Amino acid sequence: MYDTAHQELFTLRDLLRYAITQFNSSKLSFGHGSDNAWDEAAYLLLHTLHLPLDTLEPFLDARVLPQERERFLKLVEQRMNERVPAAYLTGEAWLQGHRFVVDQRVIVPRSPISELLSNGLSPWVADPAEVNFVLDLCTGSGCLAVLAALAFENAQVDAVDLSEHALEVADENIELSGLDGRITTHRSDLFDQLPQCEYQVIICNPPYVNNHSMEGLPAEYRHEPTMALAGGEDGMDLIRRLLLAAPDFMAPTGLLVLEIGNEYENFIAAFPDLDPVWLSTENTEDQILLLTREQLAS
Repeated sequence: MYDTAHQELFTLRDLLRYAITQFNSSKLSFGHGSDNAWDEAAYLLLHTLHLPLDTLEPFLDARVLPQERERFLKLVEQRMNERVPAAYLTGEAWLQGHRFVVDQRVIVPRSPISELLSNGLSPWVADPAEVNFVLDLCTGSGCLAVLAALAFENAQVDAVDLSEHALEVADENIELSGLDGRITTHRSDLFDQLPQCEYQVIICNPPYVNNHSMEGLPAEYRHEPTMALAGGEDGMDLIRRLLLAAPDFMAPTGLLVLEIGNEYENFIAAFPDLDPVWLSTENTEDQILLLTREQLAS
């Protein structure tokens, strides 16, 4: 199956062009770290060749060894034929410049909350150094818990998930981050098994995809754990429970930062009396909201 490719593809430029053509002709879906065929092909190529992920240009005309070429082409075929997200093929994902190990026990790290954490949730958190307790609900791979610990350098961070398998991945990422003294994982159904605490910041990227959208998910997303995506009929099943229980675990001035993806209309319909602040990131306008304890308690 690789005969023609073996004969005609010699350089990184050749392999990159070939992969982009294959990805485009296969009509792949992106959104697990990249949003286009070029970026994904370049990432897979640089990863395969153990080259710096931000340094493609100097190597474009370098020739590859036969075994390097075959290793890359196998990844390209797997990406196309099995529709496996690139992060699962490489076993890693990058978020805000930080590397996280991933596999199919967790969704691929991509939450835009990460962008807000890189700025310490400014201006909503006046002084990140004064934040002592942070909760990351539905932590998955633990990526947001790690970024929260970096953003709030004096905080103890609790990372919660219902999935034992997800927490295994989270524990690995926390250990790799060197922050295991400041981040503790808990297996809990939201707050149900969580020790009482008054958190100044709660972040949550819950399962929120509504049933209709779940049925239409591209094949790439079907490799991810269903329990980390599916949010019920209107996507709000878990969020209803979350908003009801959250005030009991928030400091008087506590904040909740919640991601709802493309469920803006369903959120508004489910919670017409809430008036959250909608937080914008580089690529999102109405996918992340902020609520205070005072709003939730009332």
